[in-house]
Amino acid sequence: MRSWKFWLGLLISVGFLTIALRGLDLGHFWEVLRTANYWWIVPGVCVYFVTVWVRTWRWHSMLTHLKPIPTSRLFPVVVIGYMGNNVYPARAGEVLRSYVLRRNEGVPMSASLATVVLERLFDGLVMLLFVFATLPFAPLPPFYRALVIGFSVLFGAALLSFLLLAARPQRLSRLYAYMVDRLLPARFRPQVHGLFDRFVEGLQSLRSPREMLVIFVTSVLIWLGETLKYWFVMHAFPFEVSFAVLMLMTAVVNLATTIPSTPGYIGTFDAPGIAILSQFGVPQAIATGYTLVLHVALWLPITLLGAFYMFGQSVGWRDMERAAQMKEDPTPTQSASSEVERDDVAQGVSL
Repeated sequence: MRSWKFWLGLLISVGFLTIALRGLDLGHFWEVLRTANYWWIVPGVCVYFVTVWVRTWRWHSMLTHLKPIPTSRLFPVVVIGYMGNNVYPARAGEVLRSYVLRRNEGVPMSASLATVVLERLFDGLVMLLFVFATLPFAPLPPFYRALVIGFSVLFGAALLSFLLLAARPQRLSRLYAYMVDRLLPARFRPQVHGLFDRFVEGLQSLRSPREMLVIFVTSVLIWLGETLKYWFVMHAFPFEVSFAVLMLMTAVVNLATTIPSTPGYIGTFDAPGIAILSQFGVPQAIATGYTLVLHVALWLPITLLGAFYMFGQSVGWRDMERAAQMKEDPTPTQSASSEVERDDVAQGVSL
């Protein structure tokens, strides 16, 4: 029987799609799809893969203090991870990326996962920056304004927590050890005790203002590049909005995809995009056609390339399942945490 998380994600996706497609004129919608100039997707996809390469360089920079790995070797790992996000729920591709990196390069998963968490944190902060920078020109619908406020609190608290963790690791390490010894059964403690130190090691970028600035600037460039893809795909359809509106759409739809949903962010990507375009006078059929085509253009190329790299690097579906299980069940069980710890022990890491 599937996890309750699957059914919750499915329910949320159906709810968002119901909101997005309510009242849609199907005849006009199909006419929009039939007459679109799909050649505009080609430069959009090219720009998108440039941003993926920049994402890879950003991760290379964040991993350097753990192990210097050429960007060319990291690129397939990043693409495999994004494919995993697209085909498994709960962003299991992030764990898959760290799993493949450990297998290929010997970097402990707990340390590399910390860098992945930092990536997502800075991505979220840049999305919020986009929203607040464009609000004077592109006001949000009330529901999405409340969503942005909630994410502002969440990401702000997360950043402060990680800064504290990176600045005071010894003090928090003692607290972590105390909680592990008090709350976990004795047989699980050896597996868990070393996780904190390696996770903190992955956060060392936060101790350098220069590295934080590099991560932030790179993140801004990444998301401006992704917005440029939205702009290219827009030209395939009979409407035009300002770049600021597309920045707002980029930010809100990507914030919304952090809400649990089906694999591929069905519904949570589409409903906010359609709502924002409709807010700025784009007819619903056109907004729906554009958003769905954009969604496919973002999902399909990276997924196909990820599958190519996955089989080229002999990463099997069993590895995908294992990574998904690690993501869904972070408790120290034989099927999850012990898998991570066993490989770290094999690298000579003292627990």
